[in-house]
Amino acid sequence: MFSFLICLALLIGGYFVYGGIVEKTFGPDDRETPAVKINDGVDYMVLPQWKLFMIQLLNIAGLGPIFGALSGALWGPVVFLWITFGTIFAGAVHDYFSGMMSERNEGASISEISGIYLGGAMKNVMRVFSVVLLVMVGTVFAVGPAGLIQLLFTNGGSTGIVASKLFWLVLILIYYFIATFLSIDKIIGKIYPLFGICLIIMALGVALGIFTKGYEIPEIWNNFANLHPQGTPIWSFMFITVACGAISGFHATQSPLMARCMKSEKQGHFVFYGAMVSEGIIALIWAAAGCALYTGEELLALGGGGSTAVYDVCSKTMGGVGIALAMLGVIACPITSGDTAYRSARLTLADWFKIDQKDWKKRLLLTVPLLGVGAIICQIDYSVVWRYFSWSNQTLAMIALWAAAMYLAQNKRNYWICAVPATFMTGVSITYFFAAGECLGLLWKPMGIAESVYYPIAVVAGVIAAVGFLALFLKKSAKYKTSTLAQ
Repeated sequence: MFSFLICLALLIGGYFVYGGIVEKTFGPDDRETPAVKINDGVDYMVLPQWKLFMIQLLNIAGLGPIFGALSGALWGPVVFLWITFGTIFAGAVHDYFSGMMSERNEGASISEISGIYLGGAMKNVMRVFSVVLLVMVGTVFAVGPAGLIQLLFTNGGSTGIVASKLFWLVLILIYYFIATFLSIDKIIGKIYPLFGICLIIMALGVALGIFTKGYEIPEIWNNFANLHPQGTPIWSFMFITVACGAISGFHATQSPLMARCMKSEKQGHFVFYGAMVSEGIIALIWAAAGCALYTGEELLALGGGGSTAVYDVCSKTMGGVGIALAMLGVIACPITSGDTAYRSARLTLADWFKIDQKDWKKRLLLTVPLLGVGAIICQIDYSVVWRYFSWSNQTLAMIALWAAAMYLAQNKRNYWICAVPATFMTGVSITYFFAAGECLGLLWKPMGIAESVYYPIAVVAGVIAAVGFLALFLKKSAKYKTSTLAQ
């Protein structure tokens, strides 16, 4: 239990201490923000700070800090360390700079930002990469809730259309269309804060239940080992699995939404860094629940960190009220991330092809094809789409951090606060790409290389890539140091 409380204290302290350092490094000022300067009444408009925070939290949360953290508990209490330090030094830094760089560039999407600081070639790569990722996010966050609603009605004895997964999937996609098409204050600005409050209450209820019902959270120092029942390596599988609970590239696609609605740059610390720390706290609570309530084998039998485990955790910690909150959380949270995923995809395409989104006909021109592609992808096996989403998610985080490091280098500021986590995430992403079965792992086995040999090769590839990317960055950033000396 002390491990959990120490990590919780570190997260809260990290917001004030390291978050303050990050903010000072960026240097927010009193310049006119895009929300005031552009204000098109659709995507650019001033929203109250508390709404900015709640919308940002729900945008980035989805199922990540719940499913990912519970799945991370399979490795044991060591997952607390990744959630805590990953959030403070990587995830919150990533979210802050993604939002603030967008704000400094008139609310530009992450693909355009990558082009500005990493070059035109990377901009085109990120345009395609981010749109594909966003559509996958919208897909997995539509299929999952539709299946859960179907299960709820089926277990309740219902038959007919309400027990049809297709029926609920169609309804969710219709909602996605409306939320993607309308101005941001019509639906998102009104219902998101309410669902955000529910997400927080749900996490606090789980934490209270753990303490009041006598569950024991294991200590890190007594379990400092890989406890995964299947022996899955911590590096880099745990870092990919937890994802949104520590760092997520998906957040880089969401932060520009709120960057277009801030009245002042000084709101960034609370809105971007603060929302990620809050998500880290939620993830820490769910990871603690997984470690306290189950052994690794028991959690694996419940499907790892899936909806069955969420339902069981809420039932054990909060009873009937918990079950109601669980259903609301695991249904509403992904839906409210899925709709903003499609909205971000629309805005990314609008930035790409310079299509003004104030005209409803032009918004319709982008919204309909995006939802059409999403409907087609919904027919693909959910687990396959999720695995590719997880890897592409962390790869996008890696690129966003390198863009932030280059932004700092160009502005003669301490780029190491972004370059270090960027290097780390490069190693994570490339190792997973080489090792995971859905990636290049499929290519190693036919060559007759034994499992014990193939994994170290993936680790070495990740290390080489991380060092190589850092060396390339230092070479590119050196010219900005030279220009400073020349002045």
